[in-house]
Amino acid sequence: MKRSAHFQVDPRLASLLGETYHSSERALKELVDNAWDAEAENVEITLPAPMTADPIVVKDDGAGMTEQELKHEYLRVASDRRSRKGDRTPAKNRLVKGRKGIGKFAGLMAANYMEVQTRARGRMCRMTLPKKELLEAGGDLEGFELEVVSESCEQSEHGTTIILTSLNQQLAFPNPEKLKELLVLEYGRETDFWIQVNGETVGIEDVPGRGFEHEIEIPDIGRALLRFKVAEGGRSPKQPGIVLKVAGKVVGKPQYFGLEDSEIIPKKLLSKVYGEVEADCLADFVTADWAAVIENSNAFASLKPLVHKHLEEGVEIVHKTEVNLAKARLQKKINSALDRLPEHRRTHAHLALQRVLEKFYYESEDKIEVIISVVLEALERDEYWLVMQKIDEAKGQDIMILAEALNSFGLADLALIGQQAQRRLRFLDELEVLARNEETLESTIHLALEKNLWVLEPSAPLLASNKTLAMTIENYCNKEFSGPRAKNRPDLLFGKDARGHHLLIELKRPSHIITRDDETQAIKYRDDLLSTFGKIDILILGKQRGPQLSALNERESTKLLSYLDVISTARQQLSWLIEELKKDARS
Repeated sequence: MKRSAHFQVDPRLASLLGETYHSSERALKELVDNAWDAEAENVEITLPAPMTADPIVVKDDGAGMTEQELKHEYLRVASDRRSRKGDRTPAKNRLVKGRKGIGKFAGLMAANYMEVQTRARGRMCRMTLPKKELLEAGGDLEGFELEVVSESCEQSEHGTTIILTSLNQQLAFPNPEKLKELLVLEYGRETDFWIQVNGETVGIEDVPGRGFEHEIEIPDIGRALLRFKVAEGGRSPKQPGIVLKVAGKVVGKPQYFGLEDSEIIPKKLLSKVYGEVEADCLADFVTADWAAVIENSNAFASLKPLVHKHLEEGVEIVHKTEVNLAKARLQKKINSALDRLPEHRRTHAHLALQRVLEKFYYESEDKIEVIISVVLEALERDEYWLVMQKIDEAKGQDIMILAEALNSFGLADLALIGQQAQRRLRFLDELEVLARNEETLESTIHLALEKNLWVLEPSAPLLASNKTLAMTIENYCNKEFSGPRAKNRPDLLFGKDARGHHLLIELKRPSHIITRDDETQAIKYRDDLLSTFGKIDILILGKQRGPQLSALNERESTKLLSYLDVISTARQQLSWLIEELKKDARS
């Protein structure tokens, strides 16, 4: 039986295809999220071979939809499912993933046609969404007519199948391995939700990262197999840790077998550990409901230290490798930082920087620059060098005295860095008062910032410390910007960053709206200096950008920012660092 259906447009309507995805794999994950919300237990994804005309098929055994649900709920665009039905699914109590009501159309990113087949309560309904026609309909979606075919099916049948055809040949075909990596990080630990991609079940093998496998002999008990990976990249598995599997069943929750007590391994690295121990030999030591292993059993007690040993060795290998890579990547910044110090202090400072960076090597470049800047300023304070003197005096004496001195060294790292970050936060509070005052002059804000350049650029203190460059700039500017051109002299110019670029900063009054003329003037400054200094980036600060200046049209090497935005970013970075130091102190 054929009937028509129409989109039900919510007042909060976003553009149908306004939801963007970084890849077709992420778009397909959105369809898997829908199956999760529909309380499916199994999802089968079939991907075509590249450059074929075969479709993408995503099939689940969830609740499916009746014709009424298809028309009045599925076609309700941009309606938050959780606001209508709650945060959790009714039968399995799953936390609902769907939020905006448009993820269901994610398949149209990769295909020109999306066919929906859904079964529930003895009826199968089918309809096709044509991408081109929907786009041409624009905002008039309510008038767009869709054909819905309804026919009978077995009463026991339920679930939804999405078929994507006429695939977008301008995009790379979905990669099965990349898709499995995404799905295992999100769903790999779920015990009632299984996903297959091209017939292969998503599992530990699909976690991106370095893998380890060890066969463990438990004396007088039997054998176990430990398999684990340390995930790479920015994302961690949703439920990290090692699960115990007995007779193919997961027993209890993921755990770290004591690895969480290690003083060497950062907690963030621990959150990337993902694996399992297959120990069928423990079948007699599992609770009746298979919810946990009997922890005081001799068998489990014998297994724990063996698993711990292999976990620790593997994670330390990854840790050392990543720290060394991070150090190599950051070495230029470290060397620049050390150049600020007197030569006799550099050895101790180098050691301190290395210790701190080992805790934060996994952070982004921007955060690393903040850390180096704060650490360096902390190291320049006299209290730190009193601790270092204490360590020097302890050498050759009783081992306990040296141990206490070294412990003080570690505490000084955290305490002084934290103190310096707090001092910077207090400075930002005062700077914000200046920036909000309409009467503040350009010269006043310049005076406040010239000794606190970290506010504008975390690595600025490193750049400004280059005395040879400072002399070159001074001599050049005195020569080039004299007489009638003196008023055109740029505010601040710093040395090369890691990319080999210089940075020119133009400071306007905090009440000044940045105009196109300001941008043009700064570019002229840069043009005057290019032949001497090479590549130069521009930063212009004022109250805000003028209405005629769009961020979309901003030149790649030019930034127009408000003082309040810069202060807010600096405050967020320092607050983050303080919280991380607190966590480290608590642990």
